[in-house]
Amino acid sequence: MLQADTVQLLCLTACSGVPLFSRGSCKQLSFSVIGSLNGVHMFGAGQGALLSCCETEQGSRVAWRVFQDSLMLIAVSGAAGAVSELHLRRLLENAWNCMVLVLGRDELSNVRNVERLKRELRSCYRLLDGLLERGGEDRGFVGDLTHCADCLLPSQPALLQETLDSFARAADSEFGCLLVRGRLALATEKWWRLAPQEVVLLSALVNSLSGSSSCDYPVFLPQGSPTVAHRLLCFHLLPGAVACVLCGPSPSLRRVEGELVGRFWSPVAEALRGCLDQADRSPLPPSVGLRWDVRALLIVNRETRRAVSACPRAPGPAPSDAPPLSPPTLWRLLRAFYTFAVTRYFTSEEPPVSPVSSAPAERLHEEFSSGFAHLPVQCYLVTEECKCYGLQTPQHQLFVLTDLSVPTFALRTVATHTLNAITTTTGF
Repeated sequence: MLQADTVQLLCLTACSGVPLFSRGSCKQLSFSVIGSLNGVHMFGAGQGALLSCCETEQGSRVAWRVFQDSLMLIAVSGAAGAVSELHLRRLLENAWNCMVLVLGRDELSNVRNVERLKRELRSCYRLLDGLLERGGEDRGFVGDLTHCADCLLPSQPALLQETLDSFARAADSEFGCLLVRGRLALATEKWWRLAPQEVVLLSALVNSLSGSSSCDYPVFLPQGSPTVAHRLLCFHLLPGAVACVLCGPSPSLRRVEGELVGRFWSPVAEALRGCLDQADRSPLPPSVGLRWDVRALLIVNRETRRAVSACPRAPGPAPSDAPPLSPPTLWRLLRAFYTFAVTRYFTSEEPPVSPVSSAPAERLHEEFSSGFAHLPVQCYLVTEECKCYGLQTPQHQLFVLTDLSVPTFALRTVATHTLNAITTTTGF
């Protein structure tokens, strides 16, 4: 139905099947195909069967999800193996939360005027298109897949953290954050208490807002405040550095921009530049010593739901005869290995019941093996491009891509060394 490695997102009214929008692939699906996809789901529902995902004979995948008994979202992927089932499920959930973030749950749950809703949904297109591009895969963003905030770990965060806390208080807010090159570098305590998906989507929204001017954007928090809007104030401190606060009716954008931004952030301009320079090299501080054979890594803090992904530029020649992999290729392989590990072996943090649907949430991992009662905490995979190792502890998950020259029996040692180097140095 679609070309290889493409995804199309469809939105229809759940009761009547009226198409509201179609985003993604440049070659749109025909109306008859869209009607068939909606019809087969409705037929299954009428027979008491929940159709959530399927794979066609040609290798395409289709996933369905109905939200609030109001809207149906359908994700259609191209060739087999290009897009995982996990990615499609995440895409549907993220897309719904994006629409709630921008429009509020009431507008989406009670569809009174279909044509008006179509017009209002256009304000979500930029965010939705970003999701269909896999959330900035070329820059190593994985929040759309992990539902953990993509973070940067500053070398010296104390000064900037104090500035951010003071800035947020002066703006009559307890919710503030600092984004550097699109990654969450610092945040107030209350910002970290937001639902992980809200943190991910708020970062994505800020990254999608074009221009370098300040903005005042109304947002609904999909879990914390889906029916009452808050104001998201964004201020571009330097190219690539954005300070944000969530607040109520006051203060005004003009007052914060004119009186507070310069007062609090000008004295720490050099610290901001240092943070930007670090972000251009790696989200990890230079003090973290990694082995030369670590090509890419993703570390997830399971308690705080934060994640750091990096593609280290380690010194020293690689003894492998294989040509070096480009960063975009490494990011794609890292996402693929993460999907492999969490859908087959590692414990999922997903809630047992979806908050926006009465249907139980699908299990993300298969049964490990009949006869084994334990949950695996390590796994590895050897491919033609690299070797991969996954490690899970009560607090962390680590996914590492290494050079092919690393002996398979040494992968565990490399992963353990990498985890210790990051956690000991940064306290992540």
